[in-house]
Amino acid sequence: MAAERGSAFLLKVGDGAVPVGFATVAGLRTTQLSINGEAVAITSKDSGGWRELLSGAGVRSVSVSAAGIFTGSAAEVRVKGNALAGVIDQYRLSFESGETMTGRFLVTRLDYAGDVNGERSYTLSLESSGPVVSA
Repeated sequence: MAAERGSAFLLKVGDGAVPVGFATVAGLRTTQLSINGEAVAITSKDSGGWRELLSGAGVRSVSVSAAGIFTGSAAEVRVKGNALAGVIDQYRLSFESGETMTGRFLVTRLDYAGDVNGERSYTLSLESSGPVVSA
């Protein structure tokens, strides 16, 4: 796999239409993705002292965090509305290679900050609800 630019790792929010259209959440400087899996141990006396795990079991989830500067884009307004209402919405992560990961996410945290002589910035955290599909 070839190296990819971090600036091409984009977070997009759905527009609520059918079929769903996605708009890039503007102003982001960093985006981070974590794929999480819960281990289910099936170790027994027959395991010879080694832990054994059950394949395909447990809860899987995807966490996303991002930080950037506020631009007032329609996508930022939608994310803020989702955070205030506690609404689960469609989001898509896209990569320079053309790969995407799409699923429903809840905004679990949205922070704004601004210094007197600097730009207004924000950070956000998303947690998946249901399957996240990689394409």
